Amino acid sequence: MKPVDFEEAYSILEASFPESERRVYAEQKALLAYPNYRLCGECDELGRVTAVLAAWEFPAFCFVEHLATRPDQRGSGLGGELMSAYLQECRRPVVLEVELPNGPLEQRRIGFYERLGFRMNLFGYTQPPLREGQEDLPLRMMSYPDPLNPEDFLHIREVLYRQVYRISLP
Repeated sequence: MKPVDFEEAYSILEASFPESERRVYAEQKALLAYPNYRLCGECDELGRVTAVLAAWEFPAFCFVEHLATRPDQRGSGLGGELMSAYLQECRRPVVLEVELPNGPLEQRRIGFYERLGFRMNLFGYTQPPLREGQEDLPLRMMSYPDPLNPEDFLHIREVLYRQVYRISLP
């Protein structure tokens, strides 16, 4: 994994995530100034970004905020390879957010992460809005390599809300 060009990476994120699950361009680019935010990926033989992983690295855990491949590369195994490399490199517990398993697409995404060794946590969780005017987004948290206990979940949620989403818990 290596740092990747932001413009190409953002283009992949736009093609891969609905507006409710990504920041506007300027806010996403501003994250590059945060020391614990990392944008990395893989490139093809022509130097084009083919897969992107955006993560926040904290002392006790890492949070993968986005994992995406170029639309013409989906199903090629690049996403799984990139995540596997990240899991080996991180050497801390890793968490990520997934949509509720309400349909076949969401179930397929969850299965992808389960095949990589992630575990579903059934704690109630919502992602705060990433854009002005949006509602909270009900999600689930998955963790690697083990499920979270209630205390760890509450700590992780607090760190994510404060550091990633910039809000305070009541």
